[in-house]
This record gives sequence, structure tokens and C-alpha cells, in this order.
Amino acid sequence: MKKGFDNERYIRMQSEKIRSRIAAFGGKLYLEFGGKLFDDYHASRVLPGFEPDSKVKMLLQLKEETEIVLVISADAIEKNKLRGDLGITYDADVLRLIDAFRGIGLFVGSVVITQFKGQTNAEAFEKRLIGLGVPVYRHYPIADYPTNIPLIVSDEGYGKNDYIETSRKLVVVTAPGPGSGKMAVCLSQLYHEHKRGTSAGYAKFETFPIWNLPLKHPVNLAYEAATADLNDVNMIDPFHLEAYGDTTVNYNRDIEIFPVLRTIFERIYKTCPYKSPTDMGVNTAGYCIYDDEAVREASRQEIIRRYYNTLVALRQGNSEQGEVYKIELIMNSLGITTAIRKTVRAAVELSEKNGSPAVAIELADGRVVTGKTSSLLGASSAALLNCLKILAGIDDEIHLISPTVTEPIQHLKVEHLGNHNPRLHTDEVLIALSVCATTDPNAAAAIEQLEKLRGCDAHSSVILSHVDENLFHKLGVNITCEPKYQTKKLYHK
Repeated sequence: MKKGFDNERYIRMQSEKIRSRIAAFGGKLYLEFGGKLFDDYHASRVLPGFEPDSKVKMLLQLKEETEIVLVISADAIEKNKLRGDLGITYDADVLRLIDAFRGIGLFVGSVVITQFKGQTNAEAFEKRLIGLGVPVYRHYPIADYPTNIPLIVSDEGYGKNDYIETSRKLVVVTAPGPGSGKMAVCLSQLYHEHKRGTSAGYAKFETFPIWNLPLKHPVNLAYEAATADLNDVNMIDPFHLEAYGDTTVNYNRDIEIFPVLRTIFERIYKTCPYKSPTDMGVNTAGYCIYDDEAVREASRQEIIRRYYNTLVALRQGNSEQGEVYKIELIMNSLGITTAIRKTVRAAVELSEKNGSPAVAIELADGRVVTGKTSSLLGASSAALLNCLKILAGIDDEIHLISPTVTEPIQHLKVEHLGNHNPRLHTDEVLIALSVCATTDPNAAAAIEQLEKLRGCDAHSSVILSHVDENLFHKLGVNITCEPKYQTKKLYHK
């Protein structure tokens, strides 16, 4: 993928922007951190050159000044809400995030449980955190939030919430996912800080939509496609336009809540430091794009990926038809179809020709490599091995994996593990290839090519097994699938 984003410039500019915002509020800032802090692969796909861990690297520039406050809704704990990308509950993800932050040297100050009203699972999670030595605070529901501002900004509103003890200049307020109550936590803290006579401010960090790109720029439309399930819509910020005469982009939820937010600020501080939702933000990503066309093309490709992912989710009962329609409208507005993804045609045509599943992978140099289902290998495994052969310059006729290795694996699967299908999944193929690499130079050379698949696109003519899908993700391959299964069974593992 052609790069178009200056990652080093971004890390430098972003940390400087946050430092200046801290200073503007007298040395204390609550920063609501939206999106993913770790592993932001969406950003790296639509802004080629953006590293998935860029936000973390940026925070490490402010390491000594920063503490993390993690927010989780008691309702999410009670309902065992899952993070779709990781397949783990929100409370489990809080623990994962604490470990991840500590692992890179960032200080985690506390966890806040919002919407707390005595939920059994929330109390159990609170007890578990305390047992692990993590400070926990409770925030409570406020009647008629966010419209009943006199109640909200009072001792019976924000005043009932626990005051979160913090010790650093920059307090990054983040969460496992949307709807956790990050903004309310920040505003509650401002209320408490003001009562204590402490000068503190609030700002918001959201990578998307990028405020200084056009409303219909593919990067911003890719964000709409990614949040089709949330009904987020990019809009011109009317408050910014009125205040400054400049056209900037924000999204509907921030624009809708701004009049309420402004009134809350005025009740706390007698004045609002911001004239628009755009003013609240500190994102500098738009200044770090140096090849606009590269970014546009990457974003168009991401929209197609999101389209296929939503079709598959709909087929699995995890999405709504309206989400598909929304992405189709985005595609129509850009004049793009699935034909711009070269791997789609290659996989579908090979599948139709052979009457069995097929996978196509596009290498960095533009070559498209395919794989079909055989008695030994699934289509994903075949495509993977074919790519490794080509990248290593190994003749197609050479077998990389010895039957003395594959046959015991097949025997184990069928005779002892209860599998009806003896074909090897991608993870089994790589393990077998690694075993052969100890004695076969060709297999060893093939293994060394795996890193070259990172960032490549792939498409399957059928919905993949979780094993194959996860393996592609671990390799950094952007996999999409046709929204159909290989068989007509009602239950699919």
C-alpha cells in the first residue's frame, strides 16, 4: 500500500497539541479519549503510514505527566457486553487494558463504574478490582440526563458521584467501548475540581472524523462505514461555522450534545471555554497527510472491506439490513463498487470454475495469488502456501510440507479429536511448515516470508472458520468474505 501519512510528524504534533491544551487550562486536563488506544488498525488502513500503536507512542511522550482512568458502565458489566473485535466482555477488557498500559509504563490511576445502582455483577467486579489493588470509584445515574441541567450540575447530580483522586497533569479517560460514560466522568470531575478550587479543563481526542478534511472525503466516509451500527453521521459543525466562518467536520452526537455541554460549562465556570465541538478536539491527524490520493484510495478500499464485513455479520444474524444500505449509499456517493477490490473477482471466479471454496491474496507488488480447496488443504491454507512459495522464489512443483508430517496431524484430527474434515487449517499448516523448516531449507525460506503478508488484502468465496479468520488477522492480512457458507447447514462452528 502506498503511504500517505507522516507518522513521526503526527506523534510530535499531537503531543505538543495536548501539552498546549493542558497549559491553557492552568495545568490540569481531563482528556476524553475516543476510539482505540491500542491496535488502531482502522486508522492504519485508511491513513497508510499511521502505525497501529501511534496513539500509545504519543502518550509515552507525555508519560511522566499522564495517568489513565478507565471507565466502564455497570449495565455493560451486568449484561456481559462483548467487544466484538476481541470476543471478550467489557470487564475482562478493563483488566486487559490495565495490564497493557502498565506493560508500557503508563500509570493507571483508577477504574470508574458508571450508572451504578447496585447491580450484582458490578459489585462483584468492584470487589475483584479492589482485591487486585486497583482503586475503584462509583458514578450514579442522574434523572433526565443530559437535559435536566440544574439537577446535573448540583450536589444531587455530579455532586453525588465519587470524586476521583488523580495526581497527574493529564488524565486520560478511556473505556473498553462506546457508551461507557467517558464524557460524563470528565464533566463530573470538573464540577468536583471547581468546588475544591482546582483549575482544570476538558478536551476530546477523536481521530475520526478528521475535522479539517472535507465532509465527503473518503477518510471521513470510511469512518461512517465503520460506525454504521451506531448511526453516526458526519456533519458540518454549525457552531464553528457561526463562530469563525470556517467549515469543519464533526459528527452528529457531538454536535447534538454541544448546547447541553456548553450550558454545563457555564453553570460550573460561569463561561464556556469552547465555541464549537471542533474547538474541544485536539486531533492533528489531518495535518500529517502528505499524499491525499494515497489516503483516498486506502479509504475507498476500507469502505469495501466494511461492506463485506457487514454483509457477513448480517448473514450471521449480528447486523441489520439498514447498516448494509447505509454503506451502499456511501459507496454510491463515491462511485465505487466491489470491483475495485481485485481479490474479489479472483476468488469468486476460481470458486465458480472448480465448484469449491477459493481464496485470493493480493501481494504488495499487485500480484494476485489464489488457492483452492483440496483433499489435504483448505482454500486459505493453499493460498497462504502459494504466496509463501512465490515470495521465497520456490518452484510451484516443490512440496513444502512432507506427508510424514501432515498424515499424523490428519490422523489426530479425525481419529482422536472428532473432526470429520481432515483438511488442514492455516494454523496447522504453519505448524507443520515450521516442523519441516528444521530440516528443509525451502520450508525455512517460506516461513521467513510471513512478515511480507502484513497489510495485504485477501478475499474468500465463503465465510471462513474462526481459526482461519483469526490467523489472517494475526498475520496482518485484511481478509473479507462472500456472505455465504460452504454448506447449507444451519449451525456453523
